[in-house]
Amino acid sequence: MNISVIVPVFREAKTINAFLETLEVVFPAPGNEIILVDGSPEGDTFAAIALPRVKKIRSGKGRARQMNQGAAMAKGDILLFLHADTVLPGDAPELITNLLFGDKDLVGGAFSLGIDDDRIPLKLIECSANLRSRMTRVPYGDQSIFLKKDYFDRVGGFMEIPIMEDLELMTRIRKQGRRIHILKQKSVTSSRRWKKEGIAICTLRNWLIRLLYHLGVPADRLAALYK
Repeated sequence: MNISVIVPVFREAKTINAFLETLEVVFPAPGNEIILVDGSPEGDTFAAIALPRVKKIRSGKGRARQMNQGAAMAKGDILLFLHADTVLPGDAPELITNLLFGDKDLVGGAFSLGIDDDRIPLKLIECSANLRSRMTRVPYGDQSIFLKKDYFDRVGGFMEIPIMEDLELMTRIRKQGRRIHILKQKSVTSSRRWKKEGIAICTLRNWLIRLLYHLGVPADRLAALYK
């Protein structure tokens, strides 16, 4: 099974090459491909990229739209949706392929959440998020969701809404009775948003958005809270 790593980006020029250097080691060619989908009209992230093997796709802004466009161009058997501020373990390809090859009833999975900050409040957030995703089998995008491409195409991909597209897709998969698996190994995401906004404010806002989404508030209204 070959893996297509799909990374939606938006104004990540300052950090993109450090991210790609790590990604190149974990997902070497020719068995894997790296697809970056830029939602910025300026294309500043693409202009900064030094790694020649990266497949570059321009897109309108919106993470769901960007990931769908990347998936449409992907050649791999497995689609891995990765954020540009996230690091996966060095054996991620083996973990993913062994999981999906070993259990043909699975349509995909995700990693456990890791946060690159040792402060106790963030470790509690990490632990609670992992407990929730194991209980509900509904991981979020910062857990690096991966799906078999043929299933992703059949299910219709991400709904192109401005926020909560990961939750919507995972909930749809669960309602169809299909199985995913949460790996114990971690997808380590940056704590930059918590640092910028403050841990309490950022966390309470995220909880509020999820609650309102479950109560039926439209995603376009929720997006205003996330900015």
